[in-house]
Amino acid sequence: MTLTATDVGVWHAVCRLDELEPEWGEAALLDGQQIAVFLLWDGSVHAVSNRDPATGSFVMARGIVGSRGDRPTIASPLHKQVYDLVTGQGLSHPELCLPVHRARVLHSAVEISLDAG
Repeated sequence: MTLTATDVGVWHAVCRLDELEPEWGEAALLDGQQIAVFLLWDGSVHAVSNRDPATGSFVMARGIVGSRGDRPTIASPLHKQVYDLVTGQGLSHPELCLPVHRARVLHSAVEISLDAG
């Protein structure tokens, strides 16, 4: 088996894919870090910090999933700042950035890498 760049790093199994509801976030605690995990309708899985960059509150798993053009987004449930789910870039406030983590599905298990996405 040949390893690719996306295989390098430590991966943490967080749940089974069938335990996630599309467009609804779930929170996971990995090595002391709160992670928000999202399954989108297209089948992709995304992981970001559960900490809202604007307020410091751990609420992003309860954020509002949406899109800007073809980019999936998450809006903070508190003040509705919008972030790109792929890059973490703040779209409503560009000075804010939401940390992103790599996510994958392997044998029906959702796995997250705490390495930078």
